[in-house]
Amino acid sequence: MRKLLVKSLLILVLGGFISTAAIAQRGPQGNSANLEAAKTIADIVASLNHFPSDADKAALSEISGNAAVADALKAMASAVSNISHGATDEGKAAMARIQANEQAPDRAKQLAGIIANLNHTAGEEAKATLANLFP
Repeated sequence: MRKLLVKSLLILVLGGFISTAAIAQRGPQGNSANLEAAKTIADIVASLNHFPSDADKAALSEISGNAAVADALKAMASAVSNISHGATDEGKAAMARIQANEQAPDRAKQLAGIIANLNHTAGEEAKATLANLFP
């Protein structure tokens, strides 16, 4: 029951980046896509070593092209895909917009902050935060 509640909250939080009507129209597939996308991005960031692997880039590209995924997650996937030792200026700007969005959930803001501040690899504290946010 707790796991279902956590998943439901994550869906609502990440869904805050798009309209409620759009979420309702997408149904369970959209919710599942957002959960999977957030977890995939967090896992890639946690394992990143200077830049994403070809397999990571393929997974991130799939997220970016998935119409069922929230726009903020697409922006995160794009920023991570373009990392070379650190986020690009464009990626940092996109992450700053997510962090500045008052409606953005704390989870999204924290993930965006980790992406923006990445320097070659995620530090132990960032990895622990990601593991707690996206188990």
